Amino acid sequence: MDVRSDNAGHGSGEGVPEELMHKTPYEIQKEEERRAYEKKKQDEMSDSVEESVQYWQDRDDISARMSENKYTLKQVLGLGESFDVNMREMVLGGKNVGLLMLTGFAKDEILLEVLKRLTYLTPDQISGHALKSYFDCYIPHIQVEKVDKMSAVINKVLTGMSALFVEGDRSVLVMDTRSYPVRSPEEPSLERVVRGSRDGFTETLLTNVTLVRRRIRDPGLKFEIMQVGRRTQTDVCVVYIDDIVDKVQVDSVREKIKRVDIDGIPAADKQLEEAIINKGWNPFPLVRYSERPDVTASHLLEGRVVIFVDTSPSVMILPTTFFDLCEHAEENRQTAFMGTYLRWVRFAGILISLFLLPLWMLMVIDPALKPAGLDFIGPQENVKLPIILQFLLIELGVDLLRMAAVHTPTPLASAMGLIAAILVGDIAVKTGYFVNEVVLYMAIAAIGMFATPSYELGLANRLVRLFLLIAVAIFKVPGFVVGTTLLVIALTIHRSYNSSYLWPFIPFNAKALGNFLFRMPLLESKKRPSFNKTRDNTKMSDDPDGEKRKSKKHK
Repeated sequence: MDVRSDNAGHGSGEGVPEELMHKTPYEIQKEEERRAYEKKKQDEMSDSVEESVQYWQDRDDISARMSENKYTLKQVLGLGESFDVNMREMVLGGKNVGLLMLTGFAKDEILLEVLKRLTYLTPDQISGHALKSYFDCYIPHIQVEKVDKMSAVINKVLTGMSALFVEGDRSVLVMDTRSYPVRSPEEPSLERVVRGSRDGFTETLLTNVTLVRRRIRDPGLKFEIMQVGRRTQTDVCVVYIDDIVDKVQVDSVREKIKRVDIDGIPAADKQLEEAIINKGWNPFPLVRYSERPDVTASHLLEGRVVIFVDTSPSVMILPTTFFDLCEHAEENRQTAFMGTYLRWVRFAGILISLFLLPLWMLMVIDPALKPAGLDFIGPQENVKLPIILQFLLIELGVDLLRMAAVHTPTPLASAMGLIAAILVGDIAVKTGYFVNEVVLYMAIAAIGMFATPSYELGLANRLVRLFLLIAVAIFKVPGFVVGTTLLVIALTIHRSYNSSYLWPFIPFNAKALGNFLFRMPLLESKKRPSFNKTRDNTKMSDDPDGEKRKSKKHK
C-alpha cells in the first residue's frame, strides 16, 4: 500500500511529522489527538477548582453521563492517577452509581453501613428519580446534602467527604464521612499552669471548636467558617459571641479574610496573620496566640474575636495590647493577692530582659552614672574583648543554644546544656575573653525573656535589647534615652486592628491600667474592658438582690 496516497487528505504528506509518515490514518489521528490532549493539559493555568472544571468541560455543571464525570474528575482531581482518589462503581437498585472518596479520609464504618443498606434495594423500590429516592429514604446518614456544581463536589471531596454519583442525574449526594488524623488534647508546652485544665488545642478544627463549646454554652456563640487559599482551601473559622462583640470589628475581620487571594496558607495561622494584620516588618506581635481553650473562652467572654485555622494547634485572639501579651493563665488560677504578686514578678522579668544589659553597660562606659553604694558594678579586670562585642557574641550564643535545644532530641538536651554552661561559658571566662558579670547579667536577661508569657513578644524584646545595647555603645546616655523614646513612640503608633497597642497606658485609662497591674477579685470585675468596644459591657448584675439581668440579645 502506498502510504503517501493514503495520506492524501493530509496534503500528500505535507505538514505531517516524519515519525507519522509510515502510520495509518487512524494511527495518525489518534497520535494527533494525544498530542492535542497533552498540549491542553500542559497549557492549563487554572487558579481555582472552578476555573479548572470549566477549562475541561466548558461549564461547572454535573453531567448526566458517568463517563463524562469520570473524565473531568481524572483531569481535575487526579482520578486514576493519585492512589488515594478512588471511585467505587456499583449497581444499586438497578442504577449505575459511583462513590467518590479520598481513601485516607473515608470512615469505613459509615460507608459500609450506607452501602449495606443500598445493596438491598431492587429496581421496584427506586422511582424514576433515583437520587431523590436515595436522599429521602435509603441513605442512613445524618449529614447528607445535594450538590449541583462539579467544583463544589470536588472541593467537598478534598475536605474528606464522599460523593455519590448516579447515572442519569445532574446532582450528587455528598456525605460527611470524614475521619481526620487527630491527636488527643494535651497541655500546651508554652502555657503550662500549676493548677488548671490539662487539655489544649490540636491540629483538628472540629476538636478545637468542641473544646470551646464545652466551656461556653451560650446560643450567642457563633462559628463562621470560610476557606482561604486557592489551592489549599484551608478552613478558617471566625468565632465571637454575638450579643457581646463589636459587630463592626467582626465585619472587618470577615472581609479581610475573604479578600486574601493567595495559593494557600500551609503555615496556617501565622501566614493568615501576615495576610490580614501584620503585613510589614513590625517585630511586635499584633495578635495574641493561645493553645488553651480556657484562655480562649475568657477572651471571647470579654468581647474579643478569635480566629481558628485548621491544621494549627493555636488560635489568634484580636485585638490585643502589649499588656495583654504580658498576662498568663497562672495568675487567674491563684488568689487575687498571689495573682498580683506573680504578675508583678512577670512584669519585672520583662523589664529586666529589656533594660538590664543596656543600663549595666551604660554605667560601665560612664562610671560617673553609678549611684552611691553601687561602686562594685562593672568589671574588676581587663579582658581581651570590648564589652559590646562580648554582649553581641553571648546574645548570638544564647540564640544558637535556643535553636539547638529545639532540634536536639530530649535525652540529649541535658548533655547539651552542660556543654554550653561548663565548656563554653566557664572556659570563656577563665581564658579572659568574657567578664563574669556579662555572663551573669545575660543569664538573668535570658530568664526574663523566657518568663515572658508570649513567645513572640519575648523575641521582639530581644531585638529591642540589641538595639539599645548598640545605641548605648555608640552614643552613651543620649543613645539610651533616644532609643527608649523611639521604642515607646513605635509602640504607640502601632495599631492592633485599629486599636491602641499601649492601651490603657496610651491613651491613659487609670481604672483599666489598675486592672492590669492588679489581679482583681472575680466579683469586683463587673465591666468588660472598654478597649473591646463591646455591645454589652457588663459581666454581672449591679442589682444587690442578685436578680438576673435580661440579655440584650433578646431586646
